[in-house]
Amino acid sequence: MLALSSSSSAAALTLWRQGWLDWKPDVRKAARELSPSLESANPADLDRALQRVQVRRLKAFADGVLAYRRSPHRRNLPEPAVVWREGTTRLLDYRPAGGRPLLVIPSLVNRAYILDLTERRSLMRWLAKRGYRPLLVDWGRPEDDEGDFTLTDYVAGRLDGVLDAVRGLDERPPTVLGYCMGGNLAVALALRRRRDIGGLILMATPWDFHAGQPPAIAALPLVSAGLGLTMEIAGELPTDILQTLFFGLDPFLVIRKFERFARLDPESDKAREFIELEDWLNDGVPLVSKVAKECLDGWYVANTPARKRWRIAGRAVDPTKLDLPSLVVVPAKDRIVPPDSALALGALIPGAHMLRPPQGHIAMAVGAGCERDVWEPIAAWLEGSEISSKSI
Repeated sequence: MLALSSSSSAAALTLWRQGWLDWKPDVRKAARELSPSLESANPADLDRALQRVQVRRLKAFADGVLAYRRSPHRRNLPEPAVVWREGTTRLLDYRPAGGRPLLVIPSLVNRAYILDLTERRSLMRWLAKRGYRPLLVDWGRPEDDEGDFTLTDYVAGRLDGVLDAVRGLDERPPTVLGYCMGGNLAVALALRRRRDIGGLILMATPWDFHAGQPPAIAALPLVSAGLGLTMEIAGELPTDILQTLFFGLDPFLVIRKFERFARLDPESDKAREFIELEDWLNDGVPLVSKVAKECLDGWYVANTPARKRWRIAGRAVDPTKLDLPSLVVVPAKDRIVPPDSALALGALIPGAHMLRPPQGHIAMAVGAGCERDVWEPIAAWLEGSEISSKSI
């Protein structure tokens, strides 16, 4: 990563000197204004200045990493009640006293506590204070017989069991909220169990995997053979490889965020929140081989959801057949799930309401403004959906 930063800066300077550098639209004006002074500068002085900037940035990055590793602060929240368990999957109840049930399904590749990260940044605890009964699926790390699971096992097996447990707690059909990949599973569950579900909320849920596809994802067919061999040997797609795939979406994000962290007061709320989020990012779980192949080869390469070829228990997952109140939340700054991919799902669900918050994929759950831009509108929709079909 550090070598990539240095080499790309030197390469960009060479391209600029030769007039080949195609500036991004948001920096094009600044580049034009800077050009005259760069052209008149001594090339050797410019090279030395670039090297000084590189050293300063890399030192700031290293300082940030060391500060993160040395910090004693870690996430410390009381554990919610566990009301159901099967294998490594648990159902966490954030308001055992009752309230309108809300079944929350996160992604399989990231830990569920992104929705319960800190006291200030917990969608689950916020909803509980609003009088709802959030019940969060915690997938855990796959073990034993789960190593042979498919997506059908997760939907028609685990989530069927979860939904049965929720119905046993409250006679009212729950609203199901799916986040990221959890949204795909929520759609499949809603089609299977329509009578047991009262509404559907889909947050940053990809559907058309060829819409707005970034280069790192478009390159998957080129590495699929190598990934397949890794999965054959390991029996899973390891967390490190998943992290590398996400890293490819924005290779310089890691440098930028640790540079910023190095400048923070280590006792500040922002520093503590950075540590808790970074710990979560580094606490991913692997995908078992069959699920990884369904997602990488099926979803990303063959685009099976958008082509109505993704099947659960032998039946095509077709959002046009959903006939329940639905809210599709598409963060405008999402780099993990391109907005066009998620918008395609909203366009297919009959009568779906659309919410376009000015957030990123993770920021919509824990970032500054998430309560105002995402949580409050979701609560407004939940409250309004009981009596009307009010658009947001």
